[in-house]
Amino acid sequence: MKREEKLKALPPLLLAWYDKNKRDLPWRRDADPYRVWVSEIMLQQTRVEAARDYYIRFLRELPAVGDLAACPEDKLLKLWEGLGYYSRAKNMQKAAREILSLGGFPDTAEKLQKLPGIGQYTAGAIASIAFGKPSPAVDGNVVRVLSRILGDAAEQPLLRKKYFAELVPAYPENRAGDFTQSLMELGATVCLPSSPKCLLCPARELCQTQSDALPLKAAKPERKKTDMTVFVFYDRGGIWLEKREGGVLSGMMQFYNAEHALTPETAARFLSEKGLTDFCLGKPKAHRHVFTHLIWEMTAYPVRVRADLSALSAFSSLRFFTAKQAENDVSLPSAFRWCLSLIPER
Repeated sequence: MKREEKLKALPPLLLAWYDKNKRDLPWRRDADPYRVWVSEIMLQQTRVEAARDYYIRFLRELPAVGDLAACPEDKLLKLWEGLGYYSRAKNMQKAAREILSLGGFPDTAEKLQKLPGIGQYTAGAIASIAFGKPSPAVDGNVVRVLSRILGDAAEQPLLRKKYFAELVPAYPENRAGDFTQSLMELGATVCLPSSPKCLLCPARELCQTQSDALPLKAAKPERKKTDMTVFVFYDRGGIWLEKREGGVLSGMMQFYNAEHALTPETAARFLSEKGLTDFCLGKPKAHRHVFTHLIWEMTAYPVRVRADLSALSAFSSLRFFTAKQAENDVSLPSAFRWCLSLIPER
């Protein structure tokens, strides 16, 4: 059977299977484009089970695109806390404001891709699921499914572009959104990266591989390592934080830090040279925080202070937050949140 024939044979097989086996997920209960969009952005870097509660909370606080557009950034980042890749939330807000200016959601993948933070995959998902357009959404799951069915021995980036074009003629006239989701679902629950459940696959008779040999895995680039010393300033029932400027986690709150490793002696001297005179340097703790392309080798020192740090020129960017504020109102990314454990209980 030719590859185009295999692709056209997929919808009836997958849709019948999907109707019986699809997971009950909150974003599948409403095909509103805003809700589809929020779920797809969250799921880009987050497991389904982890994203479920975040999605429900986010929609409870920001139920419509206008609410997202008007949301204060601090609140938005707090709602996103724990999902990581915070630029996604910022781009969503930019896109929400553009959507309002347009008078509503664009209904084609081509127009959706012009919005901040919406690439070809997300545009295809929204266009097919929310608007019923024959617009493929090809993620890693879908590449894995199709590469095995078609026997394509290549790496994901090459196949993804190819499948976006090849899938369009295979889309059914009706149920475009369900077909998109059936491909995703098959990759997420049956056609797994390793040990695929081939005997349960509705496309088993079409599959040229029936193994986990494909797609070929590209070598991952080595992550860049950066040393960092973190100063966890605390006193009076609270902590001192500043907004991170530039680079990874830009715009997020952080503890004051220096981009090199410091011993207790050099750390104390560093603070003294910055003009801090009345402080108590505690025992350090080491931590490794791994990003997609970066590793922070972190050494954190609890530092008890008795002065208004923001009054010192070297620390003027710092702001004081009570323990309650830090917990409920401040979006402190996990890269720095672990440092809270260094503060002695009082």
